[in-house]
Amino acid sequence: MALATGTTTFGPENASLQVKTYREGMAARAGHDLVMDVAHWQGSIAIAPDPERSTIELTADPRSLEVREGVGGVRPLTDKDRAEIRRTIDEKVLRGQPIEFRSRAVRSGDGDERLTVEGELTIAGRTQPVAAQFDVDAEGRVHGTIPLRQSDWGIKPYRGLMGALKVRDELEIVVDARLPPDRHEGDRG
Repeated sequence: MALATGTTTFGPENASLQVKTYREGMAARAGHDLVMDVAHWQGSIAIAPDPERSTIELTADPRSLEVREGVGGVRPLTDKDRAEIRRTIDEKVLRGQPIEFRSRAVRSGDGDERLTVEGELTIAGRTQPVAAQFDVDAEGRVHGTIPLRQSDWGIKPYRGLMGALKVRDELEIVVDARLPPDRHEGDRG
């Protein structure tokens, strides 16, 4: 699929941005692997005729993380649990500081079935380079999972039950969006 040149904007109304965390430690069975939706975010992708000039930008409100699902655990998550998780993330982990991504390079490859993106990600006031690959299907659906280590951004993974229950340092950011098809494919000759 050829990607349409131009700028497309994204947000929760037309794409999804999730954070997945995983548990470890002696008491891991008591905790939950979490799937959290980012409720307030916006992004844009500008596809230029010269792929080297294409850009991707994203900003997210860290206070908008909503626990969608808790996988595992000895009991289901309650609304009180969800509120406590959100409060802990706000007060102890991200401290309300904005999350931002700015690309340095956006390249397509494999017959435009993959986007490789390199850029700078700012989390909890610290900026680090990241690289990610996204699959692009024939209908323009872009999907990718970006593994990150919290400690790379100076974040100490959460510990509970006197250290017996821990959130693993590695987490995943999952992006799912749809790009418009190249409107000019039939005009090329």
